[in-house]
Amino acid sequence: MVVDSVLGENPIELIVTPHEADWRLDAFLVYHFPAYSRSLLRQVITAGGVTVDDKGAKPAYRLKVGQKVVVKLPELPRQCPKPENIPVEVLYEDDWLAVINKPPGMVVHPARGHWSGTLASAIQYLYGGKLSTLGGPNRPGIVHRLDADTSGAIVIAKHDLAHGKLASQFAERTVDKTYLAIVSGVPDRDADWIDEPIGLHPRQREKMAIRRYDPEARHAQTLYRVVERFRGFALVSAHPKTGRTHQIRVHLAHIGCPVLCDRYYGGRASLTRGEIRGDPADETVILDRQALHAWKIAFTHPGTNERLEVVAPLPADMAGVLEELRQYRQAT
Repeated sequence: MVVDSVLGENPIELIVTPHEADWRLDAFLVYHFPAYSRSLLRQVITAGGVTVDDKGAKPAYRLKVGQKVVVKLPELPRQCPKPENIPVEVLYEDDWLAVINKPPGMVVHPARGHWSGTLASAIQYLYGGKLSTLGGPNRPGIVHRLDADTSGAIVIAKHDLAHGKLASQFAERTVDKTYLAIVSGVPDRDADWIDEPIGLHPRQREKMAIRRYDPEARHAQTLYRVVERFRGFALVSAHPKTGRTHQIRVHLAHIGCPVLCDRYYGGRASLTRGEIRGDPADETVILDRQALHAWKIAFTHPGTNERLEVVAPLPADMAGVLEELRQYRQAT
């Protein structure tokens, strides 16, 4: 692809938020446009398709809060999600927004290797394309994201005014998010703050890690509380005060209690019923994804300015694991 000859005519404008301060320009663009490879986005920058405060910049340029980034992107063959009739549970809905209970295993928006079956395609079908456009063409209505294997509450904006107001709350950290996680091991405290910086893993590019002496690492804080204790396991609630990639998963692994079946940070990808019951012959798999659920989200409604709290019921797989733990692994 010859980038300088196919740059888009309709520029996309982004404002650098506080949590994006000091990010490299190319990393900032990868975060906002995950359907594009980093190498392609660097070509776009070099070809003059990106300006920062109306001036050209290099891929390694460090961004500052409030700067205006304008991007002209080349078209991708399958850039926009196609509407797909995929059932999703709507937890709350009005003319401004919706809150969806995202099932585990569903990718939020199209990216390489995931062009169909996404939440973006499901809500395109559900709302007939009447969604905000501020997230770009491949993320209609998407204000924030969850990992594919994390289930739970995710907020959808129905128009640009709602999107802008909601995005500001996420940037200013006034959105309260509570996750439920089943962890391997039992925390030695009933509740505690985890205050450890997170950065890219030094050897495995798909992972994050605690990076205390890395100048590129970002400040990260998580409050956890133990909800139930079992022999060898626990149910905890986690309240992230910052929004780093994989934050809860990295922090819980750091205290020796990784999220159950977290293939990146927990060392295992599935759990059998026999492992809980102490029956090696029972190899029935009852969990095959990380046991992390976005349980509750609270924010100021962009239209009424009143506080809105929405709770997402636990999915069947996590509920089933808890039932087994309560029956066979009660703490003594």
